[in-house]
Amino acid sequence: MSEPRHPDDLPPAPDRTSWIVAGFAAALHLALVVAVFGFVSLLSETDVVTDPAVGVLVAPVAVGASTLAVLVVLGLRLRRPDRMAATVALSAAGAWLAFAVVATVGHILRTTGNVLESVLFGLGLGGGWVGLAVAASGAIVAVAAVLVARGRRGGMARPRWPWERDDE
Repeated sequence: MSEPRHPDDLPPAPDRTSWIVAGFAAALHLALVVAVFGFVSLLSETDVVTDPAVGVLVAPVAVGASTLAVLVVLGLRLRRPDRMAATVALSAAGAWLAFAVVATVGHILRTTGNVLESVLFGLGLGGGWVGLAVAASGAIVAVAAVLVARGRRGGMARPRWPWERDDE
């Protein structure tokens, strides 16, 4: 029996490394989105959600949905970390889509229930700097996660704390 010739021919990794890396990447995504929202909102003196009728929970719930989407996409895709472009694109698209859909649903539930108005709200929120920040964060953390997953699959050991090393 011959050895696989291409990394795509390798079977998926059987361990939980992909989900562990995906968990850390999702946490990084959440932190980046919150930081970008805070800084841009503070520097431009604008609110993340400009419609006061929506309430204060729509944006945090939409960011949570975006984070969950990044976790699921990366958890499934990092089993084969050799396909970076598709993983990055799916992570960015999933983060953006989850954000926009949850914002739209939140707008429907919190306002008059006008679906067209809510869809326009979700697309407007997703099409502005807020949506760009969510998609960019999803892409950035996916690149980092793919690089870490590739290294782990290639035999890279995890970093050790100074007290864990046997330097003596």
